[in-house]
Amino acid sequence: MSQSKFLNRQSLYLRPDPARVVVRPFKPATEPRDLNPTDKVRANHIVDRVLQLDDEACAHLLREVLENFEGRHRNLLDIFESRAREMEDALEPHSQLGKTQRGLIGAYFLNEYSFEASALFNPSIVRHPDQTGAPEHGCRFILSLRAIGEGHVSSLTFRSGAIAADGSISVDPTARLASVPKIRSRISKPNGEEIEVVFRPEEELSERVIFPITDAQSNGIEDARFVEFNDDGQKTFYATYTAYSGRAIRSELLATTDFQSFRMTPLNGSAARNKGMALFPRKIDGRYAMIGRQDNENLHLIYSDDLYVWDGGRPFIQPEFPWEFVQMGNCGSPIELDDCWLLFIHGVGPVRKYSIGAVLLDKQDPSKILARSREPLVKPEPTEREGYVPNVVYTCGAMRHGDQIILPYAISDTFSNFATIKIAALMQAVTS
Repeated sequence: MSQSKFLNRQSLYLRPDPARVVVRPFKPATEPRDLNPTDKVRANHIVDRVLQLDDEACAHLLREVLENFEGRHRNLLDIFESRAREMEDALEPHSQLGKTQRGLIGAYFLNEYSFEASALFNPSIVRHPDQTGAPEHGCRFILSLRAIGEGHVSSLTFRSGAIAADGSISVDPTARLASVPKIRSRISKPNGEEIEVVFRPEEELSERVIFPITDAQSNGIEDARFVEFNDDGQKTFYATYTAYSGRAIRSELLATTDFQSFRMTPLNGSAARNKGMALFPRKIDGRYAMIGRQDNENLHLIYSDDLYVWDGGRPFIQPEFPWEFVQMGNCGSPIELDDCWLLFIHGVGPVRKYSIGAVLLDKQDPSKILARSREPLVKPEPTEREGYVPNVVYTCGAMRHGDQIILPYAISDTFSNFATIKIAALMQAVTS
């Protein structure tokens, strides 16, 4: 069945916006623990130069900085003060610093970062935890996206929107400002740090940017696969994602109930040393279940009694058709249908062309494959081939609404769009 017969592309293009910026620590003084001796010398030279300014010059310069940047960030003076406080342990003892001097010193150790200057892609979608204002017979949703800026550093950002009863999709306007969260706690674990972060209530959802925090994440928080997990009526939104240090990868788990506070925890076990893990939305026979790819080629089914420890697993879906001969991976968490699990997959074919297909899994025993698509369900259209990485369509998670599947997908690792698919037509395409 051709794409045009069952796939309804929405033309809601979400493109990267280089005007959206956050303030980040500026080297040579990032975090105090990161400073080497040369950095400390340079950092102290900057402070010494500020201290040589008389009070009037210092106040005038701080006013200029605030006037230049105030409309681009919330609570900028508080950000400057917070940065000065972070630097206290790294700098040589100085005479008591005044409030104006501290504000100016904080400004010298920050820089703006355009977090989505290069790409806004690999989306994942879940129902909004707050359905206030949802259309009649429709629902509100939250979309997560991978943003890439200077240096190919990936962060996590969000959008919200609504699905109408007829399946049409709207995306809320994006906030002009952007903010990173405050770190509420850091807990040392055997294999890294568990971090809890929180955004201010007044910061809109689309303002919120989760930027790499730990050493393991330093080069990116990549490809979050969100799922609304139901555990005996208690709902938590989890996202498996890849933490990339620039040298190594590993899987980590993000948890939230409100998309205002988030907990990020490293996963343990042999299966967590790879990327592309996706959690089932509920336990199966009393155990957590995950789809993963441990050998860069096949899909594995993994069970665990501990949400944070994943070992073993066995391959149960292998490349079979030409469009997936190079490798396969999941495209988000399995979606529960009336009689089966729907798992979107990606396949890589000739000239490294990425396409999206689907597999139907048995409801009680997901290791049993009921049907799979012989041909891609979504493949790059002629207008969707060009971008940062040509010939790629990709998603990190779809959702069911009524008799339709809402499928956000990325185009050439550059920008994102939506498609809707009638479940009946999808089932016919997969089983025919």
